[in-house]
Amino acid sequence: MMRIVLLGQPGSGKGTQAQRLAAAQGIPRLTTGEMLRVAVRDGAPLGKDAKRYMERGDLVPDQLIVALMQERMGTADCARGYILDGFPRTRVQAEALDAMLTTVGAALQHVLLLEVDEAEIRRRLSGRRECPKCGSTFHLTAQPPKVAGVCDRCQTALVQRPDDQEATIARRLAVYVRETKPLIGYYEARGLLRRVTAPGGPDEVFRAISSLITMGP
Repeated sequence: MMRIVLLGQPGSGKGTQAQRLAAAQGIPRLTTGEMLRVAVRDGAPLGKDAKRYMERGDLVPDQLIVALMQERMGTADCARGYILDGFPRTRVQAEALDAMLTTVGAALQHVLLLEVDEAEIRRRLSGRRECPKCGSTFHLTAQPPKVAGVCDRCQTALVQRPDDQEATIARRLAVYVRETKPLIGYYEARGLLRRVTAPGGPDEVFRAISSLITMGP
């Protein structure tokens, strides 16, 4: 089994690397955002509870996030392992994850920290553009569309997500420092943390990650 947590600031490439790792290992990528959307869409009991917070613009409480994750981790496609992207996000969630895994006699194999300096993070996030129609993503410098400001696939005008605007980027980074950065020390103390210098391209970072998980903890 392969049970991996990916940590890193917004824009560090967690989502991209989680997708590639999941495909390479043949195991699912679990993200709280996706699970919340599915639970709300399907009208699941936990989704109904979460929806009340989301509609008010509040953060979904840790206990609800943990319950959703526990439910998802118990499904058949997680039997061989999973990649956790965006969870745990806080010390409370990390401790709850440890308790869950202890209950089922499992353990994390790797916690991978993608390290990128803040200037590069801001460049990545502020340059991102998204198609509101088909969901395709681009970057003004790293992956520009063929025609400036227009989606390659459906020719719809691209937009900048509110999350990628400068003021919001600053808030997201502050939340990471306050809530998630302490997990670095938490996992480092347990001998699980592996640091991946990640300013390079996705292929280079993926090779570094693959080498680390092959080596073992």
